[in-house]
Amino acid sequence: MSGSAIPIAVKPSREKLSLLGRVSTSLVYMFEQIIPDPYIFAVGLTLLTAVLARTLTQNTTLGSISIGWYNGVFNIFTFAFQMVLILVTGYALASSPAVHSVLGRLASIPKTPRDAVSLTIVIGMLASWTNWGFGLVTAGLLAREIAKRVRIDFGWLVAAAYTGFVISTEGLSGSIALSQATPGSVLNLVEKTTGHSLPLTQTVFTRFNLIPIVALLILLPIIFRYTQPADADAVFVDPERLKAEDQGKKTADRRGTFGSWLDHAWILNLLLFAIGALGLVEHWRQSGLSVDINSVILIFLLLGLLFHWRPIAYVDAVKNAARVTGPLVLQYPLYGGIMGIMTATGLAGVISKAFISFSTAHTLPFWTYLSSLVITLFIPSGGGHWAVQGPFVLPAAKALGASMAGTTMAVAMGESVANMIQPFFALPILAIAGIGMRRMMGFMVITFFVSLLAFGTSLLLLVPKG
Repeated sequence: MSGSAIPIAVKPSREKLSLLGRVSTSLVYMFEQIIPDPYIFAVGLTLLTAVLARTLTQNTTLGSISIGWYNGVFNIFTFAFQMVLILVTGYALASSPAVHSVLGRLASIPKTPRDAVSLTIVIGMLASWTNWGFGLVTAGLLAREIAKRVRIDFGWLVAAAYTGFVISTEGLSGSIALSQATPGSVLNLVEKTTGHSLPLTQTVFTRFNLIPIVALLILLPIIFRYTQPADADAVFVDPERLKAEDQGKKTADRRGTFGSWLDHAWILNLLLFAIGALGLVEHWRQSGLSVDINSVILIFLLLGLLFHWRPIAYVDAVKNAARVTGPLVLQYPLYGGIMGIMTATGLAGVISKAFISFSTAHTLPFWTYLSSLVITLFIPSGGGHWAVQGPFVLPAAKALGASMAGTTMAVAMGESVANMIQPFFALPILAIAGIGMRRMMGFMVITFFVSLLAFGTSLLLLVPKG
């Protein structure tokens, strides 16, 4: 968003802080000094991927790298537009009087900055576990509402909002777990390897998945309280700016005209809501009840139409929301190109095989987890990630007698943890909040290491034998 007054590289003060506070303050300062804009980060990652593909894979030419990048850019268009719609429809829904009131009541609960970040993390985690798209939008908008009421370092608060996303791929909408539970799915690689699917009771609802989730749900809201920056280092947002941005511009009223009557004809919103709701119900009746990214977009759209009530009110809300989509439109094609290079050249397989080479039946899920961390930096999209890593780790699990469910969820866990330092999924929440990645990233390192330890320990100690 425009109008942000967040400076870069505020030198850490000497105000007395906790150990975690000093660490996070130093990290924030360091990242503000060395981390470029997310677009430049994506460009650099593109070049690094090309160099690695050229040097680490066999029979890879500059031509194969370039065509892989070309195909990847266009293959991600569907997902990129879905992410734009998630952001726009979710933002528009939240600006409706009813939802805005609910978010406002939630934001009024915390009275101190520490209580604010704890509440934001808890709500963000619960929402992300339920559905990752819903979690991103809800946490980002809640952070904006809290910042209007509590004087708080905005980067710290937005980092707390994104922290909730750390359990998204281990939840009910995780594409890897859902695809393995769906017989006949093109991404059900477990079925192709073993002849049977993995129900969610063997992946999402297992102790090796739920115990670290519960641990993080308890630990992260507490740990983040002690990463609060000193007032001298904090960067506060202007509440009036946030309020003005949320109000946006209203379309000029042409009262007394037929066009104005249509602009305010609530029956049009109601009819469109009815058509969309009927279509959603029919889709669920034919293919089974599941909430994926498309259904979330449609639900956000339909509720937005209903809660804004009049067509012109929803149009104004969407116009206001669309202002924040620029970074997504610019950067997602670059990540598509990176994924294309990884897939076309087999670089992801090279990385995965390197970890598999020294694995045992007991340690394969853990080493798969670590290799997933690396691959996610280049392929942060769950479905695309699984498509290139799954064909290598699952046959290894079968040959070693390792847990198929543990190996599968290890890929999902590695993805969610690496996302804490990968800006791909952070872009929507940064756009909602209206801040740059640099200010948030120093705090996200704390989330990364805590969740890295939690899931890694679980994979070593709690995964049953295959």
